[in-house]
Amino acid sequence: MDSTIHALGQLLIQALPTFFIVLLLHFYLKQVFFRPLQQVLAERTEATEGARKRAAEALESASKKTADYESRIRAARNEIYKEQEEQRKLWREQQTAQVSEARRRTEAQVTDAKAQLSAQAEEAKKTLGGETQVLADQITEAILQRRAA
Repeated sequence: MDSTIHALGQLLIQALPTFFIVLLLHFYLKQVFFRPLQQVLAERTEATEGARKRAAEALESASKKTADYESRIRAARNEIYKEQEEQRKLWREQQTAQVSEARRRTEAQVTDAKAQLSAQAEEAKKTLGGETQVLADQITEAILQRRAA
């Protein structure tokens, strides 16, 4: 058993340089290769996440601006509709006033025309009343002259 332990000790002593070389290689690769690689990957991840965050913020900002724009458009449309309705109301009032004025003038003209017609009718009655006797005399005379002749 002593020879086995002694052989094992010899093997260990021979393996020590390989162990140290592997250990040195491990730290060297970690320092020279893996650490810069991890930094590049971290920067890449940070850049990607940063771009995603900026894109999400830009999208949110655009959504807010769109909502604000739409609300402003809605308010402007409501204002325009309100002004149009006020203008229509004013036009209706003006039209009603014009129709009332036209109706009043027409009624006044009709009243004047009726008064003139009444006056003319009365004058015609008076004229006919005075001429009736003259015409009756002329007709009688004409009839009598025909019978006499």
